[in-house]
Amino acid sequence: MVKYFMTGGGAMRQIDGFEKNCWVDMINPDDVECDRISALTGVPEDMIKAALDDNERARTEFDDGCSMFVVDCPLIEESEGGDSYTTLPLALIYNERCVITVCLKGNTVLKDFITGRETVFTERPLHFVLSFMLGNAKRFLYCLKQIDRKTRRIQGEMSRTMRNSEIIQLLDLQNSLVYFSTSLNSNSRVHEKLYKVEGAAAREELLDLYEDVIIEAKQAIETCNIYKNILSVTMDAYGSVISNNANDTMRKLTIITIILAIPTMIAGFWGMNMTVPFQTQEGDTSTLWFWIVIAATAVLTIAIALVILKSSAMGASARKKKKKHRDKKEK
Repeated sequence: MVKYFMTGGGAMRQIDGFEKNCWVDMINPDDVECDRISALTGVPEDMIKAALDDNERARTEFDDGCSMFVVDCPLIEESEGGDSYTTLPLALIYNERCVITVCLKGNTVLKDFITGRETVFTERPLHFVLSFMLGNAKRFLYCLKQIDRKTRRIQGEMSRTMRNSEIIQLLDLQNSLVYFSTSLNSNSRVHEKLYKVEGAAAREELLDLYEDVIIEAKQAIETCNIYKNILSVTMDAYGSVISNNANDTMRKLTIITIILAIPTMIAGFWGMNMTVPFQTQEGDTSTLWFWIVIAATAVLTIAIALVILKSSAMGASARKKKKKHRDKKEK
């Protein structure tokens, strides 16, 4: 899909076709559209198709009077498990005739340009590019805040009950932060290249805008690193909690197994096909020794259970005393 826009009277308006100093907005264009725009604008076709590869990394390219800046943009996608966060490349291309933006999907910052929420000028390509990069950095910050809120909500749910679904959601958020961190660092290198373009450092109004871009980008990088480290520590902590819970469960199962092994062993001795102590004679229907053995087994099982539970309680009490003693020393 290809749309044409132009600023006039301080407002953005859509036009029917290509005009000089217009903005060409291309969303997932096909080969025919790429060929037509290349012929109209004089921009090489390979530049126009650069951002159509979702694995394209942020970079710059200058060729035959055309300047291209490929940047990664945050993208929020809806799914059954909730919103997911990823990045998508977008190409900003300009020459003396027009400005071109190419992306596989619609971009929120460009929508703000179209609706007039952000003021840009199609006849000032470098100002257009800087304005987009500033809005893109702010969009990264917005997505990072959403990830932080979602992380806090999941942590609150996990404090009450720990399920696999919450752990998977945290893992997805951690992956999103890795994508964001990589993209922000790649974009920062594009910003450095942009500073060297003639006009970015020569004109004061562009320099101020460029400094705003750098400030917002650095803040996004620092915020992303903070959230990524916090989430990494959180995941490690939950891993330790899960491991401790598994160890506690195994300890309880081991105690139950030892306790149940006593009556099982005694019953096995009396169930052998050979003479055993206190066996009744043939024809004797008395069950006295049966109940004696049952009672002795129950008493022995209870005694062993009490010994095991008492030793576990004493061990826990000793660990608490050691911890209190250590805390007193540290104070």
